[in-house]
Amino acid sequence: MGVETTNNDHGYTQKEADEVARQKAIDDWLPITSSRNAKWWYSAFHNVTAMVGAGVLSLPYAMSELGWGPGVAVLILSWIITLYTLWQMVEMHEMVPGKRFDRYHELGQHAFGEKLGLYIVVPQQLIVEVGVCIVYMVTGGKSLKKFHDIVCSSCKPIKQTYFIMIFASVHFVLSHLPNFNSISGVSLAAAVMSLSYSTIAWSASVDKGVQPDVQYGYKASSKIGTVFNFFSALGDVAFAYAGHNVVLEIQATIPSTPEKPSKGPMWRGVIVAYIVVALCYFPVALIGYWMYGNSVSDNILITLEKPVWLIAMANMFVVVHVIGSYQIYAMPVFDMMETVLVKKLNFRPTMVLRFFVRNFYVAFTMFVGITFPFFGGLLGFFGGFAFAPTTYFLPCVMWLAIYKPRKFGLSWWTNWICIILGFLLMILSPIGGLRTIILNAKDYKFFS
Repeated sequence: MGVETTNNDHGYTQKEADEVARQKAIDDWLPITSSRNAKWWYSAFHNVTAMVGAGVLSLPYAMSELGWGPGVAVLILSWIITLYTLWQMVEMHEMVPGKRFDRYHELGQHAFGEKLGLYIVVPQQLIVEVGVCIVYMVTGGKSLKKFHDIVCSSCKPIKQTYFIMIFASVHFVLSHLPNFNSISGVSLAAAVMSLSYSTIAWSASVDKGVQPDVQYGYKASSKIGTVFNFFSALGDVAFAYAGHNVVLEIQATIPSTPEKPSKGPMWRGVIVAYIVVALCYFPVALIGYWMYGNSVSDNILITLEKPVWLIAMANMFVVVHVIGSYQIYAMPVFDMMETVLVKKLNFRPTMVLRFFVRNFYVAFTMFVGITFPFFGGLLGFFGGFAFAPTTYFLPCVMWLAIYKPRKFGLSWWTNWICIILGFLLMILSPIGGLRTIILNAKDYKFFS
């Protein structure tokens, strides 16, 4: 730092220059903006890991509540709409020359204004990211427990609580990896795993063959039950396609120059990711339903009890995948927490700060997961409010607000159709989710 007042080309005063340098140093430290040298295939497997949740295993069950016609339609429509909204996010990442919207809420602020943008985007994004992390704590613990019970059926049963703790112990270590690029190894493993267990799920179903007493009608005895189940299945499918909350954050890690903007490699990665997603989702949903009809359980791995070694392996794969997904969804939350502490509250950006912040977050999600092991049911309810907007129609609303396409033109119609469908999803899936909670509430046990 020189003493002269203008020691740089922009003609800043020394104080302003120090401030710019300080902000730059902070940006180089924050998890999302610190490393910008990712390859396009990083974005492919980050997207697969973020998108393919363990939710893929409940797709046959969702199909059984939707029926053949609507089920296939909803699966394909969701795939197309979410791919379109994902494309919008990728395009909007660098629409202002020389500026990059590295985070979902920065794009929100550009579209809706400084204050409003934050109020619209941040709560939804936090619900999704923290919600997913908690659900993955429970999923990881459950899958570990299942693995233990399958491999060692004569052992003394261990409470799920302890398995969640075992699962969390991995994250107390992994969450200290500084940024997205440093978790790309974990993410690659997770993406490979998601493809593997999806393949196990559908190939084992094919191996079993169509069950002799298979039925494809709706299970619910009453008309009302059928309708509610239909709604909650819509929610299940909506969850299956919810990787949009971390898209801009993933794109932020890709290098960009005016000649070669980041959207090229990012889009290539997204296409690959979406092909993988289709290879995971469609076979599992359709074959699982085709073989078992409406007797399929809400986790297809439970329906396939044998061969034992294969199902045990699939459960272990789920664990590895969920470890990767947890990290990808936690990274933007770490980023938000660290940004607030360093930029607003002026903490020094040190390892100590990061150590406390991240351990606190992992402990928090672990504790909630242990306390509410039925959190997945609650997510169907909350998720409808936050998943549907961030994935299905918030990008469209931003697109309309920023680009202002010609009224009744193709772009205008496409966006409005997506907004209407997404809005319906937002209203309907929590209704189904709420009923599921009410019906199952009597079986809910804290600390089970």
